[in-house]
Order: sequence, then structure tokens, then C-alpha cells
Amino acid sequence: MTLQNAKPIPGKEKVSVSSLVERLKKSVRIDLEICAGSHFLDETFITEADLHRPGLALAGYTDLFTFQRIQIIGNTESEYLESLSKEEVDKSFHKLTSFKIPLIVLTDNNTLPDRLLKRANEQKIPIVKTSIKTTKFMFLLRDFLEDYFAVQTMVHGTMVDVYGIGILISGKSGIGKSEVALDLLERGHRLVSDDVVMLTQKNNILIASATEMNKHFMEIRGLGIVDVMSMFGIRSIRYQKRLEVVLELSLWDENYEVERTGLDHDSVDIIGTEIPQIHLPITPGKNITVIAEVIAMNYLLKHYGYDAAVEFQNKVKRHISEKKDAREMPSRAIEYFEGDFE
Repeated sequence: MTLQNAKPIPGKEKVSVSSLVERLKKSVRIDLEICAGSHFLDETFITEADLHRPGLALAGYTDLFTFQRIQIIGNTESEYLESLSKEEVDKSFHKLTSFKIPLIVLTDNNTLPDRLLKRANEQKIPIVKTSIKTTKFMFLLRDFLEDYFAVQTMVHGTMVDVYGIGILISGKSGIGKSEVALDLLERGHRLVSDDVVMLTQKNNILIASATEMNKHFMEIRGLGIVDVMSMFGIRSIRYQKRLEVVLELSLWDENYEVERTGLDHDSVDIIGTEIPQIHLPITPGKNITVIAEVIAMNYLLKHYGYDAAVEFQNKVKRHISEKKDAREMPSRAIEYFEGDFE
């Protein structure tokens, strides 16, 4: 299967509140205390990553109330409730909880009176509390949910981290993807996944990882399965890395036009995300490992604003604009050779 034809795997449709709370505690290390609804956390589900602050809903306007989202009650909402009389608070909260809200989160150590927690229990609406400030908590929670509900796909290739740049080495089976990755590991770079690469679309980028089955294992044809972490140490692996460049290996074909200058940038669409792609034909004696390192360093240069192909093109244009005779011998790169007697 080509990268362009990678089939998207739909993200998970829902997560129970009990599972969400446990995952946030374990994976994101967020302190959460259950205030209401502890008996039906397994029966209540979150279905989307977007969050909502119910300020207008507490004030009485519910025409556009997105009640199906997690509701965040921070300092603003808490102070508003404190400004109301007891009867007004009860009326406001009763109207809010008349909707089938999946979860209410109290941030920044805010609390609700026991009578309101009782109302939430009656309506089977879980309420949890955290000490984290509202803005930070919403960022962490939304990021976690976007990852949980993200679209994924599986592609054939080998994913490596070279100088901090995530390179997916692709090509037909047996062309030498794993051997190139093995050589890169020997030179101090890191393996993300071999043979099967999981790609997760998150925030308009693709994050690569191995599967639970093949993480830090490689298959070398003729040798078999090797454990990269046991052989090269913990420094040789990564569990995740952003995909930034696709390096496609192919057999040399004289009829295939190969990019010579680097001015034309090719790309590949993987589940809706455009990734720069470099086509590299293989010939005897070509050091693919060193080329992969150069690809990573060239990507870094471009990231910091320097494009060698553009600089060379500009140099040629300046030479032409000076109207120099094309038959004239090119000048040396240095005007005067100092003594070199070694």
C-alpha cells in the first residue's frame, strides 16, 4: 500500500468518565477528586474533545448551550454563583443540570455547596475537582481528548529520529529500509518503529509510533528479529516522534527523472496532511545513511531560514545579470592561495 492510499482508522467514539479520570491521573498527572456521581462514572461517556464554560447557561441563556461537552466551572462561574442569592443559585444550577451533561469539572479548587452536589447526583451528572488553574487544565484536557479521539493510520516503512528530525523511510519490501535504519542506530540516531508505523493525526501534524507488538524490535532479512533496546541501549529508541520528512527509496531507473537542484519540492498526502517527500534512487556505492543525515540537517537549515538551492539559484542569477561571457573560465573560489606546504 502506498502512503497516499493509507486508510484512515477512525478515532475512538467515546470514553467513559471513569476511564478518563484514571487516564488523566496516570498519563497527564492531573489531580482529580470526585465530588459527585461516583456510582455511575462507568455509565457516563464523553463523545467529543471540545470543552465548554457554561457562563451564559448559568445566567439563564441556554438556546445555544452545548451541554454534550465537558463543562468547566472556573473562578468566573464560581464568583457569579456566589453573587446570587441561595434561591437564585438553586434555580440557575437546577436549569443547568436539567440537561444531560456528561461531566462537570471544578478548577482552581473551586467548590459547590452540598445541596448542589446532591442535585448533580440525582441527575446522574458526575462532578470532579482539580487544583489546576482553568486555562492550564483546559489545555491539558483538550490535548488529551484530541489525542484520544484522533484519526490514525498504519503505513509500511521504518521511522527514525535523525538529529531530532522524524524521517519515515519508505519503499517496497526488501529494498533495505531496515538496514539503513540499523546503520543510523549505529551512528547514534534513534528508532521509532520498524516495518509497521502507526501515524496519529493531531493538531494538523502526524505523530509516529510503533505498535505495542513491534516496539523497539527490527527485522533484518537474513538475520531475523533483533531487540534494538537490548542491543544498543535506551538511547537508541523513541516511543513517539513527529513525522517531518518521507524518504522514499527506489531502484535506479534511467528513465525516471530525479530532482537535481532541490528547487522543486515534492510532497505526499497522508490522511489529509501534506508531508515533504524525497525520492532517492539506489545505486551501488551510494551511502544512504549519510544521505539521510544530510536530509535531516538540510531540513533543519530550511527550518531556520536557509535554503541552499535558493541561495545557489540567486548566485546564478547574479552571475547572469552581470552579463559575463559564458566562454570565460570560471573564477576560483579564492582569489589568492596562501602557502600550503604540508
